[in-house]
Amino acid sequence: NDDLRRGKPTNHKVYGEDVAVLAGDSLLAFAFEYIATATAGVSPSRILAAIGELAKSIGTEGLVAGQVADIACTGNPNVGLDTLEFIHIHKTAALLEASVVLGAILGGGTDEEVEKLRIFARCIGLL
Repeated sequence: NDDLRRGKPTNHKVYGEDVAVLAGDSLLAFAFEYIATATAGVSPSRILAAIGELAKSIGTEGLVAGQVADIACTGNPNVGLDTLEFIHIHKTAALLEASVVLGAILGGGTDEEVEKLRIFARCIGLL
């Protein structure tokens, strides 16, 4: 909810909160559309697995859960380490994990390789 990003006014300040939310919705939908329609040379089962991973990482088990916890803690100077870890695992780490895991799935990684990369990415995201 910052007014500036990299020194420039954010979309909700330039275009209004309603249009900024719709722009976010549009970009989210486009991510799924792009994976489904532009991924060439990958089996449909792997594409479907990647779409499922992306949905999970940004939904109620990922980014949304972390953002809800983050909002609930706003202004609370006594947020505990467990809560901070939950927020970071479900926001930053979830997105990093998704990018690594999607690459591994679409790149043909085995289940074991995907899980090893998942753990690696989650740890880096938490750092």
